[in-house]
Amino acid sequence: MNRLTRRRFLSTTSTLLGTFPLAKNLALAQPTPASQPASKPDHTLYYTSPATQWVDALPIGNGRLGAMVYGGGPIAEKAASSTSELLQLNEHTFWSGQPRDGNNPDAPNHLAAIREAILQHQDYHLADQLCHKMQGLFAEAYQPLGSLSVKLTHTGISSDYRRTLHLDTATHITTYTVDGAEIQREAFVSAPHHVIILRITSSAPRTLNATIALSGELMHSVTAPSPNRLLLTTKAAAHIAGAGHPGSEKPIILSDELGNGMYGVTALHLQLEGGTSTIAPDGKSLTVTNATAFTLRLTAATGYRGFQRKPDTPATEVAAAATRLLDPVVAIPFFTLRATHIADHQRLYRRAALSLPTTDVTTAALPTDRRLAAFATILDPALLALYFHYGRYLLIASSRPGGQPANLQGIWNAKTQPPWSSNYTANINIQMNYWPAETCNLSECTAPLFDFITDLSKTGTIAAKETYNLPGWCSHHNIDLWRAANPVGQGVGQPTWANWGMSAAWLCQHLYQHFLFTRDLNFLSIRAYPLLRSAAEFCLAWLIEDGVGHLTTCPSFSTENDFLAPDGKKAMASHGCTMDLALIRELFSNTIAASTQLHLTTESDFNAKLEAAAKRLIPYQVGKHGQLQEWSVDFDESTPGQRHMSHMYPLYPGNQITPRTTPELAQAARVSLERRLAAGGAYTGWSRAWAIDFWARLHDGDKAWESLSMLMLHSTNLNLFDTHPANPSPIFQIDGNFGTIAAIAEMLLQSHEGTLDAPHLDLLPALPAAWPNGAIKGLRARGSIEVDLQWSNARLTTATLRPTHSGPIYLRTPNNQKFTSKSLTPKPQPDGTQRLTLEANKTYRLTFA
Repeated sequence: MNRLTRRRFLSTTSTLLGTFPLAKNLALAQPTPASQPASKPDHTLYYTSPATQWVDALPIGNGRLGAMVYGGGPIAEKAASSTSELLQLNEHTFWSGQPRDGNNPDAPNHLAAIREAILQHQDYHLADQLCHKMQGLFAEAYQPLGSLSVKLTHTGISSDYRRTLHLDTATHITTYTVDGAEIQREAFVSAPHHVIILRITSSAPRTLNATIALSGELMHSVTAPSPNRLLLTTKAAAHIAGAGHPGSEKPIILSDELGNGMYGVTALHLQLEGGTSTIAPDGKSLTVTNATAFTLRLTAATGYRGFQRKPDTPATEVAAAATRLLDPVVAIPFFTLRATHIADHQRLYRRAALSLPTTDVTTAALPTDRRLAAFATILDPALLALYFHYGRYLLIASSRPGGQPANLQGIWNAKTQPPWSSNYTANINIQMNYWPAETCNLSECTAPLFDFITDLSKTGTIAAKETYNLPGWCSHHNIDLWRAANPVGQGVGQPTWANWGMSAAWLCQHLYQHFLFTRDLNFLSIRAYPLLRSAAEFCLAWLIEDGVGHLTTCPSFSTENDFLAPDGKKAMASHGCTMDLALIRELFSNTIAASTQLHLTTESDFNAKLEAAAKRLIPYQVGKHGQLQEWSVDFDESTPGQRHMSHMYPLYPGNQITPRTTPELAQAARVSLERRLAAGGAYTGWSRAWAIDFWARLHDGDKAWESLSMLMLHSTNLNLFDTHPANPSPIFQIDGNFGTIAAIAEMLLQSHEGTLDAPHLDLLPALPAAWPNGAIKGLRARGSIEVDLQWSNARLTTATLRPTHSGPIYLRTPNNQKFTSKSLTPKPQPDGTQRLTLEANKTYRLTFA
């Protein structure tokens, strides 16, 4: 790097060191293509060839807009070649369909017969048949907005190709050399300015020639209002049937006589540095000639007007909305946009960081795809540090306040009919998306989930009344932009997923967990408690007598699993599945605790009913194999390797089963996990992630590392996307990325025991032998405490605690390691913990012998 280039590099990348106030100076800098952030192995994904398919591209996003960047490059060793950079685009509210009541009005008429078949006759097959009669409409699907392509024409032979995703700055950079010129393409999505940016530069003046186009998979049109402006108008499908499940209707309806299906408009502005631009002869693209650099700014708007209103905004109004977003950004210099974007991203991203040993420096320096391939033969724990940082990056990119929550693919989808509709699958997937948010210090990223739950409670109140004739609110397993809360399936869905109706109780766990981590009483009072109480009201009314003195749920399903009925045939519907009981116990307990924290004395009668009902629930049982029973009857599993492990909920993400408080049940849970894995379970990435969480809660770090290794070898794509096995290419499911980083956090810090006013912090509870040295900063514990840890030779060396509230905590150290602190006097407790009294907003450093 020559002196001038180095000076430019230092001036334009100073924000990477946290010097955001220099943004005004950055706006004046004119860096060469070489001026890109230095690669950091734990914070960088890089490749030496372009992506050839969507699932291999790299994601950028801001919670509202998402793009998959292919990093297209010229053909090496070939003169007069061209390259097409491709960005596949998404907008968070661009979905098929419109609001509708998906409940089946005939459903309540079949509930009594189902319960009679199960509880009185043990005719589970009849119950399954009758459950079909309670099913309503399928949910809708997340849609692709379109694509941006930039075709660059070169005359020489290219070399030194590299595409890189810098997690620390949330920027994608592609570089190569051609005709002696360095070409750089930089892309990012700014949350502060709601814009996608793509800047292309050449170190040789006036050598860039390009064609810029917008296109889409759905019905669309493209116009060029001026030589520097393109508009892509796309129309979402009027309806998409249930994720490929069989049904009587056509799978995709692109439009109908009523004009249903919302509009989405992408607005693009071209800004040149040298050269000229013209409207191409086709009238639908722009041509750039002899430029030194050019910057593309893209914004988007849709006809979405809220989950209860028909998205019938005319295309002209949607285009005007997109233009209103774009016009103010045009006047802002690129380097100001970039600096503002980086500062905003790093405000969240830099809160936490994981460092794990690199056993082979050469391996750590490999391109990410080759490094992942080498994982099979080379011990590389540091790759998990990269995976951890990538997971936090993905959550920041796909879930921001004011946006929709992260769906099954975060915010990225290229298909009109995506796998499982790329919707909100609420029998684990949307919940797993948010498992790491609190522990990994991204609490703000939960805001879209809480807005979603608030909306869902409204449609869920209708579902409770129309489907079950019960008070309160409930929701089922498939939810979409329109907050569909009804059981789906349309008479053809398998009841074990279509009729499962406990997602409201599960979603409510996230509300109370947010309070435990933040101690935000205002949130508990205004947002959380009304939703908890209403869901508890439904569950209280949902419980019925089982005939032998207990309360139970009926019909009940262990999500997506089935069992062998007494006749040896598969069945799905029964009563009192373990997960139902766990969710209801937890919901009742959290509702009571919330009202106590809020001093709601008027709720004493309701709390008494919840307490009495909880005591009468069927207890957790140990089955004939020594396993935690999945059903209230000790049925044999028809699919021993089922990817769902719902009966393990009270171990994780719940806290009703722990090795210390319920050792017998914890051992039974371990047996269940071992049996599931021995039968081939956890064959999807998200299921493997759940297994890692279980091992962490069982305090078995080596088993957790074994499953982490399996995840990297069998459920991780070359761009580190979590995968579901499929041919010819894997299917991306983002929940596995999120579930895994939550598990890594659980391996290093746990706080689910104890109470809000006396939280228990367990340091390094599941540290594997493969991680003898390392450090983590910025994890969060319940009670609103931030924690940093360092360890060496498998022993803690330092711990730093930063509480936001005053009060006692109980600290558990690995192997009861002793520690000293200048400002704390530990008090040993009979259970092996150390009692410490902390003051709010102070920093405590513990040094271990």
